[in-house]
Order: sequence, then C-alpha cells, then structure tokens
Amino acid sequence: MKWNLRWAAARRDIWRPTQLLAAFQEVGFNPSLSKTAALWSSKPITIRLDDLDMICTALECTVADLMEAEPVAVAQQPEIEQRAVGENGSTERVRPLPKPGSGGRRRSLPPN
Repeated sequence: MKWNLRWAAARRDIWRPTQLLAAFQEVGFNPSLSKTAALWSSKPITIRLDDLDMICTALECTVADLMEAEPVAVAQQPEIEQRAVGENGSTERVRPLPKPGSGGRRRSLPPN
C-alpha cells in the first residue's frame, strides 16, 4: 500500500505535522505530536480503523485518498512437473525416498 497522507493534507493546505495535529484536534482526534509526526513522515505498519476514520474526517477525504494499492512483485518460481506414481508406464515398484538429514536410517520400532 502507498501512504498518501501528505498529499491529502496538501489538498487542505496543511504542510507540517503541527498543522495536521491542529486539524485532528478540530474533529476531536487527539494523538500525540510524535504519533502525528510518525504518520506524516512514514507509512504506518498498522493503523486502527477508528483513527483512520478520524484522519479522513479531519482531512475531508476518503480512505482511497489516503491509501493506494500497489501491485506486489512476485518472484517467478520454476514449475516442477508433477506426475503420479507409475505414470511413465513402468511396472517397477517405487519406494519413497528418506527425508534429508536422516541418513537413510530406518526408525526403530516403538516399545510394546
């Protein structure tokens, strides 16, 4: 998500965190100046929905004005061909491979 708080504030002629705090206080939202400055300077990791609603009220904007979805880059993984056992037409028995790190040792039987 792209955080557009500064853009939404600029539309209301708000250019500093102290001005933003004054706009918040006008609508009854009273965060600390440090919290306001953190919202101003960087994208929040989490934000309460009540706080988001108050920010939108203070800036006379919508949530869509504050946040913009950005496509996430997904690394391309090579596709592994999956086949069912015996699909290649062979009649030989297929045994499961041991887990890596087990050294191929067989487990002992559980106690009686």
